[in-house]
Amino acid sequence: MAAPRCPILFLLLALALSAPALLRADGDGGAGEEPRKTYIFRVDHRAKPSVFPTHAHWYASAAFASAAGAAGPLKPLHVYGTVFHGFSAYVPASRAEELRRHPAVLAAFEDRVRHLHTTRSPQFMGLRARLGLWSLADYGSDVIVGVLDTGVWPERRSLSDRNLPPVPARWRGGCDAGPGFPASSCNRKLVGARFFSQGHDAHYGAAAVASNGSVEFMSPRDADGHGTHTATTAAGSVAYEASMEGYASGVAKGVAPKARVAAYKVCWKGAGCLDSDILAGFDSAVADGVDVISVSIGGGSGVTSPFYLDPIAIGAYGAVSRGVFVATSAGNEGPTAMSVTNLAPWVASVGAGTIDRSFPAEIVLGDGRRLSGVSLYSGKPLANTSLPLYYPGRSGGLSASLCMENSIDPSLVKGNIVICDRGSSLRVAKGMVVKEAGGAAMVLANGEANGEGLVGDAHVLPACSVGEKEGDALKAYAANSSNPTATISFGGTVVGVKPAPVVASFSARGPNGIVPEILKPDFIAPGVNILAAWTGATGPTGLDGDARRTEFNILSGTSMACPHASGAAALLRSAHPGWSPAAIRSALMTTAIVTDNRGGPVSDEAVPGRAATQFDYGAGHITLGKALDPGLVYDAGEDDYVAFMCSIGYEANAIQVVTHKPVSCPAATSRKPSGSDLNYPSISVVLDGGNQSRTVIRTATNVGADASATYRARVQMASTGVSVAVKPEKLVFSPAAKKQSFAVTVTTPSAPATAAPVYGYLVWSDGGGHDVRSPIAVTWLQPM
Repeated sequence: MAAPRCPILFLLLALALSAPALLRADGDGGAGEEPRKTYIFRVDHRAKPSVFPTHAHWYASAAFASAAGAAGPLKPLHVYGTVFHGFSAYVPASRAEELRRHPAVLAAFEDRVRHLHTTRSPQFMGLRARLGLWSLADYGSDVIVGVLDTGVWPERRSLSDRNLPPVPARWRGGCDAGPGFPASSCNRKLVGARFFSQGHDAHYGAAAVASNGSVEFMSPRDADGHGTHTATTAAGSVAYEASMEGYASGVAKGVAPKARVAAYKVCWKGAGCLDSDILAGFDSAVADGVDVISVSIGGGSGVTSPFYLDPIAIGAYGAVSRGVFVATSAGNEGPTAMSVTNLAPWVASVGAGTIDRSFPAEIVLGDGRRLSGVSLYSGKPLANTSLPLYYPGRSGGLSASLCMENSIDPSLVKGNIVICDRGSSLRVAKGMVVKEAGGAAMVLANGEANGEGLVGDAHVLPACSVGEKEGDALKAYAANSSNPTATISFGGTVVGVKPAPVVASFSARGPNGIVPEILKPDFIAPGVNILAAWTGATGPTGLDGDARRTEFNILSGTSMACPHASGAAALLRSAHPGWSPAAIRSALMTTAIVTDNRGGPVSDEAVPGRAATQFDYGAGHITLGKALDPGLVYDAGEDDYVAFMCSIGYEANAIQVVTHKPVSCPAATSRKPSGSDLNYPSISVVLDGGNQSRTVIRTATNVGADASATYRARVQMASTGVSVAVKPEKLVFSPAAKKQSFAVTVTTPSAPATAAPVYGYLVWSDGGGHDVRSPIAVTWLQPM
């Protein structure tokens, strides 16, 4: 029986068609042809007539087209049948409108382009050889981590299957052969590899891979490097004598070094990632049998589509509902407020922090002053002890100050150390511009947007990065000295750096732009200067003109933080195979640390000296020493997520787009539901002028070794103007009572004049080493 249609279908298509035109609209090039785009169609799979053996046959049939009043059968790009039911197709808008009217089509939305959020870090998170979680989880053995990214370079030592047992018998995946990637590329470590290009080909044209000027492979082979790096960060095998041209030398290994890797290439070098391909990656990964999915992809700051129009949220829900943990990157648009992406409460949204390792560089000015910076330059040092210093922005305008391509005059920079402002182009691309113009070296200076946040880069010429204050001092010296000179020295690798962790300045920040009652990001993980394996197709800068080749590379971004969480989830899944994805996330959140290696509060790199807040780091920085045994967890499942979507006002048909099955929302009651009622490990309460009190309910599950345990509540709030009451203040667990609920009431006499957020913590302690910490954030609705 066909599913009934609802007015929300008109809203869904209207929202999709009114979105910014991110896709090409030039059709197939024929004169007078209506422009085509790729659309994703959510279909009620139960409506398939029994005469068709598969849904793919049904979607491509004349009968499906005629039911929509459309002429001629479809040629679907992707057919989805696991985390999502439906298909994608490259059609004119008029055909999309016809298909939307099909009685079994629940929603239609336009394909969008998304972008990637681009050794010592496992130890920094508290992992130790032959001890604790690594030992008890057997280093993640037999857990399969699916990585949706740019593919993989299978020959790297980090993907060696030496000493690994056979592939788990439950694995159903395969190894897609293609140019440069025979089926034999997979092994007991890299158990699967697939690629999805249909959305990419429809958007850019099938010949784009071969004509974009860069090396690319129509196969799972990684031409970009990002996918190899994230996969081996999560689950790379042990590789001795690893380094990036001498930097960060030592033993490289992933967070879960014995876990298996399945690579799903959904992103293409220089072209980004299409929603339709990402959704196909989710669908295949879950069907293949992965346990964890790592997605270092996002829509960028300000992309706040509702969950039923967000293929990452939809695909992730389908995975989580089948017991698969999904980690996503929070985005690199920090420190701007409300820049965090991947906001669905069923995924872990991971921000980035520093580790206690740095790669210092020093600029010595002609007047004797010394300025500190960072660099991963590994070539010949500067031949001269002192070189002329030049800032193109003084006379060349904005483009020259940013060292954009063809913006600087070679006659002015030849043989000089050139100062370039950060922004508008890749950091390493600025170095290539300076080198090609004849410059001898470069200093990359932060502006206000980046503050003091620094990341190292493997530049193609002697170069280093400096913070805003040092950059301003450098430019002032270049402007005011009659003969400004400088030199740069490189300090190699330094470990034991304090303070650490620090929230990276680029790490995206809360509050949550869709549902502020859900605190995002969930936590931070190592994401600055991370060493992992790299592609053999491009140099460490990723630039076409970089002829160097390295086995490992050092990168920064929430893209690097996300696979740390994925690897951590793999270890917890191995140690606790019965835990749900929500329980795993809860263990990571409630045991996260909020103090650095000096014993002080975790600080914000963007504003030196300022303590970071819950909107910067969520629950804190994950540490795996205690996550193995968190004491209590806050669990959640499909019913909880459906109730959550009902509480934020989604209609039943919209929710069905996400859940793949009919739902019904409860009738209205005197108590208005709120997104903060979800059984989440953090507590975010939004108050308005008419209601200065809010009560939320949480249910804790005892997962500790002692089934009979008593926990007592302790509340810490940064402001005396906000009171938090917990009832009951004591939770008593027993073998017969593994779950206990409690109420948290947040009250304030009136909204403060500045309406600044107030932060705090609720901690449940059993007196035996378990401190189950939940962050609290209280905000006020701003008048329109």
